[in-house]
Amino acid sequence: MVGPSLSDEEHRIASLQFKIGFVLVVGISAGIIALQAQGSLVQIGVAAVAGTVLGWLLLAYLTHIVPSTGR
Repeated sequence: MVGPSLSDEEHRIASLQFKIGFVLVVGISAGIIALQAQGSLVQIGVAAVAGTVLGWLLLAYLTHIVPSTGR
């Protein structure tokens, strides 16, 4: 039988990096949408911050409903 290719520590780091990337992609995309709508600099910043918060909330929800891998 073949064991896992990542150690527990490497898996934890990769999972954290994926989660951070996910939240940042949601936040940055909200800022880009505000930019395309020709919003002011303040509106773009607010949209990016709000998108980041919403991305974090979405991640929290998804990690709550998806069962853990048992690591």
